[in-house]
Amino acid sequence: MEIGLQSHRSSYKKSIALPHVNKHRVVVTGLGVVAPNGIGIDEFWGSLITGKSGIGPITLFNAAGFRSQIAGEVKNFHLSKYVDGEFKSKRMARHTQLALAATQLALSDSQYNCSECRGPLPVYLGISSSAFDLIEKGMRQLQEKGPQFVTHHVVRSSPPQTATCMVSEMIKTQGADSQAFTFSTSCAAGLDAIAAATESIRSGKTDVAIAGGVDSEITPTAFATFIAAGLACTQNQYPERASRPFDLGRETGVISEGAGVVILESLDHARARNAKIYLEVTGYGTFVDSEEPGSGLFESMQQALSNAGKNPQHIRYVCAHGAGHPVLDRTETMMIKKLFGLHAYKVPVSSIKGVIGNPLAAAGPLQVITCALAFKHNLIPPTANYEKPDPTCDLDYVPNNARMSHFSSALINAHGIGGGNSSLVVEKVV
Repeated sequence: MEIGLQSHRSSYKKSIALPHVNKHRVVVTGLGVVAPNGIGIDEFWGSLITGKSGIGPITLFNAAGFRSQIAGEVKNFHLSKYVDGEFKSKRMARHTQLALAATQLALSDSQYNCSECRGPLPVYLGISSSAFDLIEKGMRQLQEKGPQFVTHHVVRSSPPQTATCMVSEMIKTQGADSQAFTFSTSCAAGLDAIAAATESIRSGKTDVAIAGGVDSEITPTAFATFIAAGLACTQNQYPERASRPFDLGRETGVISEGAGVVILESLDHARARNAKIYLEVTGYGTFVDSEEPGSGLFESMQQALSNAGKNPQHIRYVCAHGAGHPVLDRTETMMIKKLFGLHAYKVPVSSIKGVIGNPLAAAGPLQVITCALAFKHNLIPPTANYEKPDPTCDLDYVPNNARMSHFSSALINAHGIGGGNSSLVVEKVV
């Protein structure tokens, strides 16, 4: 099932999901990371807190002649390291492979045995687009050899829902029936998928769900469109420093790829099997921009806080969208100040995109994973490459160095191309 939430958002004027009354509490018990700055939570976290960038020259295609020649690529990735050999990587889009690996890592981290699932195990994934790599491969076959030589894998493996379906197929091989739900709401899709999975557990439809986001659009056609739209940074000479959230010298974001997947469970189910618990998902909101890009973040944050039963003073950290875009960073700052008032100057705000770039639909789930690890280690990750303060971005962005903090609540923001915004409140379980 493919669900497009974005077209319906403008009608959501009040809280839309995740009320607490007579509902199951929902927690995260497993983390799966496949990102430009590391595969697995240890590499990912180590890079975040030290500011070690995962951005470099493009190797997935020949970028000579492109104004932007840098991206956040997942390094040294081989699907066979993570899943059974019956899943043939040559027949899959790259983003599908990343999703399979991240899911397997999340299941392993949670120590959840799929065969123990008492009913269908639902999979919720967000993805912002189709498989550009396979589509481009089919176009090359058509142009170079003729229509009879275009492989059938292109049509079978390029639709947006394919990644979710393949994850569901992998779950079946591990002993569980599954359901597949795909969200295509641009860069907010991964966060929307986690929220939908949370609501499914909260309402009692299931005890466990797999949720996250994935994208891989580092291909010639996709990159050419990002460049044309002013969304791909052209500071090629210093790739590690090119992504500069909230910094005065930011040009625009750096496109990257990746997958972030989490295992969600009801709190009772997690405690019954003695699972480790990273955090609780307590509130969610979504809203479309009414003015300039990012302006809908005010309403999405407001909804998320309302659904969590919180006010701005309860929030101790904002894990910002912070893509390094001149307009979006400024607008997100304005919306935080509009909602938080004077408290905005007291709450740390940081963006992980200085290290990972912008992995589109994977960004929100990777931010959830960041908050889970931040709770665990009592550390707020810094905003990397923050050197020159921007007078229009005047909050505490935790510049360049991680900060010790025994905080217990965080607000996560995601903004999508096309005007969609989503926010999630997460809390430490004590």
